[in-house]
Amino acid sequence: MERLQKVMAEAGVASRRASEKLITAGRVTVNGETVKKLGTKVAAKDKIEVDGVPIHQEKHVYYLLNKPREVISSAHDEKGRRTVVDILKDDEIEERVYPVGRLDYDTTGILLLTNDGDLANKLMHPKFEVNKTYVAKVKGLITNDALKQLRLGVKVDGHRTKPAKTRLKETDRAKRISIVQITIHEGHYHQVKRMFEAVGYPVMKLHRESYGFLNLQGVQPGDYRELRPEEVKKLKGM
Repeated sequence: MERLQKVMAEAGVASRRASEKLITAGRVTVNGETVKKLGTKVAAKDKIEVDGVPIHQEKHVYYLLNKPREVISSAHDEKGRRTVVDILKDDEIEERVYPVGRLDYDTTGILLLTNDGDLANKLMHPKFEVNKTYVAKVKGLITNDALKQLRLGVKVDGHRTKPAKTRLKETDRAKRISIVQITIHEGHYHQVKRMFEAVGYPVMKLHRESYGFLNLQGVQPGDYRELRPEEVKKLKGM
């Protein structure tokens, strides 16, 4: 017997957390009965449906996407906006994948998609401290003191962010903008943007260029590739 949300995640329906929301919303049935209680356990012989569609175990797949601007990091969007999953569906990929974490609507860069719920949960858990490197275009000529504050941690919503790595890549004195590379391993809502706001340099553009050991080499915006077996193995061993 396994918890219902775990079975759903492993079947590629959604992440475990998103599966819990589907359950409490009354969108899941087990053997024809609506189940809203979290922690419900199911057996292999049980018939599980989400919105009337039976789930089944799929082979695990893993993709690396270079997310373009104005695309939602979600499997569904109530406003009908294009999602990262739509990009894969355009090529008729049948597995029900979902993104590992998220990038903002206007943020570009590397994003992983999978139907392996266990790996997704592991990578998103704070204790594993997966490094994520961003390049931010910010308003103003950023000072060494501001970069130091980011490295030490700044207050965001009452909590201090973990130490970050920063590097000033370039400045444009005429336009009064700076290009800064920053590496963090947390993943709070709008974190990078809010960190720069906290030191007085609003973000104009944001791009995530690497996730752990993975980067976007050879992958153009809006394109993706399947992870190689050795990359999947390395992710699982992180």
